[in-house]
Amino acid sequence: MNSDADELARLAREVEQAELYELHLRDRIVAIRDELAAGHASRALSLCNATLNEIDSATDVVVPSSPGKID
Repeated sequence: MNSDADELARLAREVEQAELYELHLRDRIVAIRDELAAGHASRALSLCNATLNEIDSATDVVVPSSPGKID
């Protein structure tokens, strides 16, 4: 029973982390869009490249924290 509660808590933390990551990416998209709207294409491209690099470097939130513990 405790193991079920621990698993639920872990999953809840992962969902929360994913939601925070989504908000962060939305902020980046807004910043890129604002730079484009202001006519700053090179700044927008730089922000886009930085964001893509950040995405590539991020830990995948979909992969279980404990490898081998797949239901």
